[in-house]
Formats: sequence, C-alpha cells, structure tokens
Amino acid sequence: MDRLPEAIRRELKAARLRRGWSQAQVGQQAGLPQTHISGIETGRIVPRFDTLLDLVRVLGMDLVLVPQSLVPAVTALVRDGHMDKTDERPLYAADDDQDGDAS
Repeated sequence: MDRLPEAIRRELKAARLRRGWSQAQVGQQAGLPQTHISGIETGRIVPRFDTLLDLVRVLGMDLVLVPQSLVPAVTALVRDGHMDKTDERPLYAADDDQDGDAS
C-alpha cells in the first residue's frame, strides 16, 4: 500500500475536527507527534496497522472487517448514522389514513 486511501484520511481529519481537537491533541492522545498526525492526514505517512487502530479508537471509531457483499449496506448505515437531526428521515412512511384505520 503506497498511501492510506483518501477517504480514510478525510474521515480521520473529520473525526478530529468534530471533536474540536488539533493535530497535536490527537497526537498526545495516541502517543504520536503532531507531525506524524499531519503526515497521516496528508498521505505522506502510511501508518502501521496498530498505529491506525490506536488512532481511530482515540477518535471514537473502530476498524471492522466486513464481507464485500455487505459494504453497500454498512456504508449506508454509517452514512445515515452521521446525518444531522435536521436531515433525519422517518423510519416508516407517514400513514395516509388519518383515523388510524388500516383498512
């Protein structure tokens, strides 16, 4: 692997920013220098697996192996889990029958 995929790097940075942390703060929590966090976020550094695992856990996430056939469903769940409350979709469509009679 030449680089950590851009989508992962973007998500790491977004998770850091959601917490309001600087690169130095993330590095302190993960036991890494700020320059290492910067290198990971920009793609200059490809972290070892154990370092990546520590980093994502510090950011309140985890790495999970998913069968390829389930990736679209898992991606949808993750995307929906990140939706703002204002963007929230109802689980069930509204019932057209106002009196509650299902007939």
